[in-house]
Amino acid sequence: MKTVFSATLALVVLAASGARADPLSCNLSAYKAASGLAAAVADNTLTVTWDGDRGDELRLRFVVEGGAPVIQEIAVRKKGGAWAALATHVAPDYRVASGLRRMSNQQISPLRGLGVELTPAIVDTYRWEPFWDAPLDLSAPSGRGGNPPPADGIANQPGLPRKPEEIKRAAAAYRTTSCEVRTSGARIEVSFPGVQLGVFAGALQYSIFKGSNLVQQEIVAKTSEPWVAYKYDAGLKGLSTRGGARVVWRDTASAWQDYRFGGARNDEVVPLKTSNRLVIAERGSAGSIAAFPPPHTFFWAREVAINLGYNYYRKDDDGSFSFGIRQAEHEDESEGQANFALYSARPGSTQRMTLFLYPTSEPAQAAYQSALAFTHGDHYKALPGYQVMNHHYHMDLGQRLGAAGSLDADIPDLVALKALGINIVSQIDSVGGGADATPEGAVYPGARPVAASRTESQPQAAAGGGRGGGPGAPAGGGAGRGRGGDPLQIRYNSIEGAKRHSDVNFLVMADQEFYGSPLGGHTDLLFSHPVYWTSGRAPNQPLVETDPKYGKVYRIASADDLMEMARREDVLINMPHPRTKGSTGYPDAVKDLPFFNDPHYQGMGFRWGMGLDRSEERLCEYRCQPLFDDMNNWVADKPEPPKYMLSISEVRHQQPGDEIYASSPVTYVKLEALPKPEDPSPVIRALMRGDSFVTSGEVLMPAFTVKGSGRDRTIVADVEWTFPLNFVEVVWGDGTKSDRQVISTTDLAPMGSHHFEIPFNAAGRKWVRFAAWDSAGNGAMSQPVKLAASPTTAEKH
Repeated sequence: MKTVFSATLALVVLAASGARADPLSCNLSAYKAASGLAAAVADNTLTVTWDGDRGDELRLRFVVEGGAPVIQEIAVRKKGGAWAALATHVAPDYRVASGLRRMSNQQISPLRGLGVELTPAIVDTYRWEPFWDAPLDLSAPSGRGGNPPPADGIANQPGLPRKPEEIKRAAAAYRTTSCEVRTSGARIEVSFPGVQLGVFAGALQYSIFKGSNLVQQEIVAKTSEPWVAYKYDAGLKGLSTRGGARVVWRDTASAWQDYRFGGARNDEVVPLKTSNRLVIAERGSAGSIAAFPPPHTFFWAREVAINLGYNYYRKDDDGSFSFGIRQAEHEDESEGQANFALYSARPGSTQRMTLFLYPTSEPAQAAYQSALAFTHGDHYKALPGYQVMNHHYHMDLGQRLGAAGSLDADIPDLVALKALGINIVSQIDSVGGGADATPEGAVYPGARPVAASRTESQPQAAAGGGRGGGPGAPAGGGAGRGRGGDPLQIRYNSIEGAKRHSDVNFLVMADQEFYGSPLGGHTDLLFSHPVYWTSGRAPNQPLVETDPKYGKVYRIASADDLMEMARREDVLINMPHPRTKGSTGYPDAVKDLPFFNDPHYQGMGFRWGMGLDRSEERLCEYRCQPLFDDMNNWVADKPEPPKYMLSISEVRHQQPGDEIYASSPVTYVKLEALPKPEDPSPVIRALMRGDSFVTSGEVLMPAFTVKGSGRDRTIVADVEWTFPLNFVEVVWGDGTKSDRQVISTTDLAPMGSHHFEIPFNAAGRKWVRFAAWDSAGNGAMSQPVKLAASPTTAEKH
């Protein structure tokens, strides 16, 4: 036994025997001892002890054996009690599968419509951010629909089918002889270099957070290979099956399930379709360890949110087992297989393959609730003065109600969404196509080809009968996504159906996505009241006609027509999935055209996952964040409002049991009361004022204000969070370029809140916004505020 003392803390740390351990050289030069958070090395063992939550004290002991890091012990006790080992002699369990990233036909089509030559530079610009790619799918293009990469190849991108040699699978291999311990605010980071995981090389890292039982385990690694797309599985292996051990989870019907290792050993992992992405290893009365992934950045964008089994266990032999998190090899068998894009790994970028562990002295069900608290129970927390909204759910309400033959037909999507705490559902019916629609690739006169620096094709019907096959599904008299049938009848079904499926605390909005839009790319239309329109107009036909059934009907034949309808009827226009999918090349190509500066052209849709990269510290850091700032620089010197961000979903028909919470962000709209379904105009007005913030749900921003005048301003924001908060930032632009000030928040405890007041020099700066980001990649962003030269009142949202 050894006793470790520091200047600020006298703490006894028990040093385990290192009889089997390799010699361990551990650099503690960046470590600072602190009360309730300590690390020490003795007898080739690194011991970290810290104060957790709910009166727990925790201990991790690390050794290196045969060049591989080993957790010699995970132990927990109540303050003043005896230590209880939850696991001994366990090791990280990592596997990776990687393939080749390809650009999709969906991205290529709008670029060709703009006259952009598909040079290697252009392909390289957009290749990282497809929606339609499936790097592990070796099958030949099957005609099951979608917009996969071109079969013949383009520029420096090979065609389809993919070759077996493109796919590489590996388990982590270690050549570790040392470690490093560093203090970062109220957390300790422990790093073991010498990890090889397939095409990646780097280190195994653990982050321990004072005031929480949470442990962040991750491989932090880089690749030098080009065009890597990958997935990873992560867990712990070597846990004992004895002592009353069991694996516990809730199934997708929320019923408790367990496995007590009475069966034969497993050759492969046993996928678990769990609720909330959570699995728990319980060790009798000693306590439990919960394992779960980052709630959002673990998931790339898909057409559906079908639960594919994101946890696993594996009985390795009669005495030991493994458990953790996983991703499937392919999409659900009911769906087309061309939409399973994996993560992108740009060469030299630092990829973080994260697993969260939550050890506790409590039994499995209590551990489950404690871990679930990090996502508010997969529920969007109610905030006074705000309503929780998401938009661009591909629900196709009008078509589905028409197909059902009743406006009162059951729509399971709405049941599932309401259960998450969302009380404004801006569902979309997709419109366009047909003989009278704007052809795919047609653009507003004056649209400019995009350069190779930055920038969906008309979605094709997907066969196969699955929920993701919505585009080809018959609805509303045979209309698939607005094709065929009577578009006015579909619109009527949607408007009246939305009213019937709303409630006093739940608003359904009858909104639309216009693909092949005359504004370029795809256009979302959010309506402040019922509006009827169709695409196309005969020669000499007026813009507005009176229909005996539907009343006023607009006939839209151009961008000018669409914008005139928006101005007359107060329609909010938003571009979903910009710079990818059918909006590749947009809005860059139309930023100098008159309609882009119209206040009704409100901004852009925000959704990570199309090109999800595990090196991103901010949600959608490569695509959305730069574009958001670009758009506000484009309008910085114009009298119109800033461009705003609206959360979107890309998921089609959903139902209870799907992994919906993980799949999209939400927008908190500043409204004291929920509008009546007959008049959603207060929602539209609030969004057009920028009275909202966008969030993944774990980080909330109840207040944001810019105070002061002239150059001396103060950014004031109230923020609350669950996962440990990494940093907040002030982002600004001068009309040409953007910059940011990043403020570390690692000294703040998890499950906290803080009032920020940050001095800001506004000289030469035209707009400013605020954001906060946590250790799981979750975050919240304010809308931008234009900086008047001498405001008389505080600028706020």
